[in-house]
Amino acid sequence: MEELFVILTGTSLIIFTMFVAPIWLILHYRSKKQVSQGLSASEVNTLQELAAKEEKMSERIKTLEAILDSESPNWRERA
Repeated sequence: MEELFVILTGTSLIIFTMFVAPIWLILHYRSKKQVSQGLSASEVNTLQELAAKEEKMSERIKTLEAILDSESPNWRERA
């Protein structure tokens, strides 16, 4: 039983070092490369669109809060 455990441990170690570790390293450094390259043009465009939408939404929220403050001054306490 002990010999079987040693054989299986050795075999799994060999499989790991020959197959899993190289794939793991390749994928790791590929993702590091993509992160270091920064944002693509389409990602920058999307980010700018989201920022513009956020500004519009922020203004709308301020307007809605002003309306609620005038119509129901205690609305914040009920929430």
